[in-house]
Amino acid sequence: MNNNQTIEKLMQMRMGAMANLHKQYISNNQMNGVTPDEYVSLLIDHEWEDRQNKKIDRLVHQAGFRQKASITEVDYTTTRNLERNMFNRLATLDFIARKENIILTGPSGVGKSYLAQALGQQACMMGHRVIYATTSRLFARLKLAKADGTYLKELKKLAKADVLIMDDFGLQAIDNYAREALMDIIDDRFNQASTIVSSQIPVSAWYDIIGEGTVADAILDRLVNSSHRIDLKGESLRKGFLKSE
Repeated sequence: MNNNQTIEKLMQMRMGAMANLHKQYISNNQMNGVTPDEYVSLLIDHEWEDRQNKKIDRLVHQAGFRQKASITEVDYTTTRNLERNMFNRLATLDFIARKENIILTGPSGVGKSYLAQALGQQACMMGHRVIYATTSRLFARLKLAKADGTYLKELKKLAKADVLIMDDFGLQAIDNYAREALMDIIDDRFNQASTIVSSQIPVSAWYDIIGEGTVADAILDRLVNSSHRIDLKGESLRKGFLKSE
């Protein structure tokens, strides 16, 4: 058996992790005491884990998160109306399988964006496609897409995401373009995929923010009625961070 040829063939088949581990075992003479079945299983497991890690890295990169966030680092010690058991249930990601939405509201700095992105990055870890965007930039991008003829393509991309995170909803006025885009996004995803929305504005005020009564009714009916809601309270967590600087 020509080990160099075997390694080269593995590389050509894009099994780099398997090739590198095989080369390492040969170089270090580590194959003694390992049965052929065990060795093949070892190589396959190593290749599979490497591909899974690369897939997760790719999903996280494509999601476009603004910051690194982790479920394990969520702060429950600060009083902000975040119930641990409820959020841990959301962290199991069952809401994705049920095509349910999540709405996070509360004043600036209480961690809405972090929680949304922690759930999003957890979803990536489990192989789900996620798109993160601040709502104003998302609407701006879709407005440009209408002008250059790629609007339907952009909507299709959003619809394919298992989780769409719309951060900072309602911070800027919603004009006719944004209202139509929001309706298209929510309508495409209704009962098909999960949407996470974070906002400083309470849900009770969203009707007026969206405007156009019938459109607002349709959007809120699809978005809010199938959602888990977390209404955070308290002072900005950034104040404590700034004091410690």
